[in-house]
Amino acid sequence: MDDTTPDNAEPAQSDAIDFDLLDELFRADDLEQQASGLARVVLSVFEHYYARSRHIPELAKAAFETRNWRETVRLSRHRLTIYAAYLDQLTPVLRSGLPEVATDESLWELAEREFLAAIFHRYEADFAFAFWHSLRRVLLENEWRPIAYDSGAAEGRFRCVAETVIGTLHGALPIDADLIRQVLDVPGLDAQWRDIEDDARRVAQIVAAMLQRLEPHDGEPVRIEMANAGFYRNRGATLIGRIHLPPRSDGSPRQMPLMIALLNGHDGIFVDAVLCESDEIQYAFSSTLANYHATNPYYHELAQFLAELMPKRPLGLHYSTIGFHHLGKVAVMKELLGDHARGETLDTAPGFRGTVAIGFSMPSSRYVLKIIRDRPTEGYKWGEFAGLNSVLDKYRLGHEMDRAGSMLDNIIYSNVKLDRAMFAPSLLDELLEAGVETVSLERGAVVFKHLIVQLKLTPLPLFLASASHDEARTAVINLGDCIKNNAAANIFNKDLDGRNYGVSGILKVYLFDYDAVEPLTEVKVRTNADREPGEEDIPDWYFEDGTIFLPEETISGLRIDDARLRRMFLDAHPDITTVAYWEAMQQALREGKVPPVRSYPAARRLRRD
Repeated sequence: MDDTTPDNAEPAQSDAIDFDLLDELFRADDLEQQASGLARVVLSVFEHYYARSRHIPELAKAAFETRNWRETVRLSRHRLTIYAAYLDQLTPVLRSGLPEVATDESLWELAEREFLAAIFHRYEADFAFAFWHSLRRVLLENEWRPIAYDSGAAEGRFRCVAETVIGTLHGALPIDADLIRQVLDVPGLDAQWRDIEDDARRVAQIVAAMLQRLEPHDGEPVRIEMANAGFYRNRGATLIGRIHLPPRSDGSPRQMPLMIALLNGHDGIFVDAVLCESDEIQYAFSSTLANYHATNPYYHELAQFLAELMPKRPLGLHYSTIGFHHLGKVAVMKELLGDHARGETLDTAPGFRGTVAIGFSMPSSRYVLKIIRDRPTEGYKWGEFAGLNSVLDKYRLGHEMDRAGSMLDNIIYSNVKLDRAMFAPSLLDELLEAGVETVSLERGAVVFKHLIVQLKLTPLPLFLASASHDEARTAVINLGDCIKNNAAANIFNKDLDGRNYGVSGILKVYLFDYDAVEPLTEVKVRTNADREPGEEDIPDWYFEDGTIFLPEETISGLRIDDARLRRMFLDAHPDITTVAYWEAMQQALREGKVPPVRSYPAARRLRRD
């Protein structure tokens, strides 16, 4: 069932609003009744949304089991958009039936107390409160009032029992196939395996080899902790956990992360890769269309567990990885405020000055903040500037498209204010001068109509200038993977300049500048390779409209100065410079196929074929 879309039973969005509750709200004739009614209506809509969003991981699991790749893509897009869809459905109804919601602060204050009381004992209280604030922001859009983005209220009062999130398996060294077989059973997959016994044996051998760094001894007890969930994304499924051996004599732990990547081929499910290094697991759990769809509902504990396995990736991004972007936004903002509380100040980010965006950061922060300029600086390459909103739309699209693990998450805040003391004076002057449409001052605060936050990277040219030979080689090879993964997701960066790509702490390469992004299927792939030497006639493609791409110019466009690194790039990715590669990718995308992406090192695959 590779290309069919089943009639999966999803709750209908159309019946999200309880019109009996809505009628009570509209008939209320005093402020307290209106506040109580507003709280109940919003909670009812949130409950409908939350039930629907929690159903999606089970649908993603079923899509993996049935090899329905189109459905996996649809579900990822669906999950990213339904939050806004519910808000969009509720907002006009409230505006028309209760105009006070756009103006009356006392109504909101009373209603918020009612809402908080109603959600107090719920696990998802903080998520419900995020939904409440999102609705309030949308309703107040016409009368712009910036609100500090720190809920400070509902924090999910109760946590679940740990065993519901982490399952523990016990055995002894050496780890055998029977114990690994129990690990493979964790997600409860309902589909045929190609050869699960052989996979279990191979995985056990790999894990035993990787455990050697912990100086294991035969007969020692071993404990494997696994997240009680399957994680589904694109064509794959993932199991994630860690292995514990008894501590060393000095009390220090002996433990190793474990990730098992599954694929489902025509002849059944099989283990594709085994990863036991934190950096490599982070490589696989990095930015994408989102969401790993995790079948376990306890998002706080899952995010914390992922953060323990991948400590270089901030907690806020782990929330986003499993689809809880709004909670991730709160966690990211809290981390930024914490960086400032330690005495750091925002200043211009190191690297190349953007023609369209201004980037700024704090020295030890893990994030870069951006605004879009009102107009580009000199050196802008793309003719007439389409305007601030056009660029913002591309950054928003970057949030909704399948980023294939090779485009940075865009965390976009609206109507947020930060203490003026957080900013270096020269940076603040530049922001106010170049971002009149976006930045203003208000009583000691800097107010951002739109603020983009991304994970901090080292721009590729800066990285290559100081990297070791091995690090540089890894980076340029990963650059090719980045370009190919984006192509597989129908993403084409017409500005292939290496300064638009960044290198993370684990040497993964990402595209982080989106103002030149276009759908690959709309690009016209042409070539000059068939022209005779010395031929002076203007090529026919010169007169075509739209985005023209000449694959043979890829290397010169990337501006990799070192000839050895250019050869390494071409050795690893010779197809990137050919018309055939790009046209084949376009054809696959136009046919509705879902090309695979590389989300972990090829060396970790169980079988190299």
